[in-house]
Amino acid sequence: MPKPTGAPSRRRFLKKASAGAVGAAAMAAPMVSNAQTTSLRFQSTWPAKDIFHEYAGDFAKKINDMAGGRLKIEVLPAGSVVPAFQLLEAVAKGTLDGGHGVVAYHYGKNSALALWGSGPGYGMDPNMLLAWHYYGGGEQLLQEIYKSLGLDVVSYLYGPMPTQPFGWFKKPVAKVDDIKGTKFRTVGLAVDIYTEMGAAVNPLPGGEIVPALDRGLIDGAEFNNASSDKLLGFPDVVKNCMLQSFHQSTEQFEILFNKGKYDALSAELKKIIDYAVEAASADMSWKAIDRNSKDYQELKKAGVNFYKTPDAVLRAQLDAWDKVIAKKSGENPLFKKVLDSQKAFAQRAGQWQNDYLVDFKMAYNHYFGRK
Repeated sequence: MPKPTGAPSRRRFLKKASAGAVGAAAMAAPMVSNAQTTSLRFQSTWPAKDIFHEYAGDFAKKINDMAGGRLKIEVLPAGSVVPAFQLLEAVAKGTLDGGHGVVAYHYGKNSALALWGSGPGYGMDPNMLLAWHYYGGGEQLLQEIYKSLGLDVVSYLYGPMPTQPFGWFKKPVAKVDDIKGTKFRTVGLAVDIYTEMGAAVNPLPGGEIVPALDRGLIDGAEFNNASSDKLLGFPDVVKNCMLQSFHQSTEQFEILFNKGKYDALSAELKKIIDYAVEAASADMSWKAIDRNSKDYQELKKAGVNFYKTPDAVLRAQLDAWDKVIAKKSGENPLFKKVLDSQKAFAQRAGQWQNDYLVDFKMAYNHYFGRK
């Protein structure tokens, strides 16, 4: 019997149905990129056991997870390729593809670089200084400084650090005169602050601090936080830590990329980096609260004596800072340019924050301050 005109054959029908099923399956299946993996070798400025190196690894993991195999970052600890304080040059030259550190470590190249972390920041907290960086002109100023130095790097700032202690000392600091003649370790413009206060300063990298304290090469030192200080071994050699300080009360981390390597990445991978920086910044802030508070308790149990830095010493820090920035502003136009930008932002944003924020210490003492 002849087939009706225009009626599809069973074979044609099955062929089309099969093709449709394959197409639907392809649409339902996840898209897998066959692009070649770009591998980048980073180095941090931190010892392998330090929580800061862990933060660097956290950032890299976020990139690696989101990039789906198209971009992979490996982070080596300080000294693996270059010494900690040579990270910026190594990234700019392509010896390393990138790095994790702090802007203040580049202080020797241009004093203005230390303003991303050193000093009281006109009363800004670390997160507010990051707000200035990204919304108040700081990012453009940092790019201007790096360009003036001929450094081909792409810089991201992230991770507002909790306020750092004044320092670890063999004897507690009771008055301003106790600082005079003290052999002390710090970095960035904090070197100038402590020097102005009468200390003899040695800007050692993190991994060299505790051995120097142990051998008596220095009398006191600051690094950063309870977790890092505990892991670096501070409580093994000194038992007195002075809390609260203006020497580095606004610091944050820096992630560096070699510009050539960064420019070669696709627009999509660059966006992944942008969002990974923001995600890592938030994650680092939350992790720091958890880990620092736990390690603070552990240090107390280990016999460390914590003291609030006397107000007279804090005021002396501010007085010393005023002298330092007056001198540096006269020597370096970029230094003054950064300060002026920070001051304008801090005056507006600081008033808002101080007016709006409630006294959290009052609430804490209400619940936990009673005997």
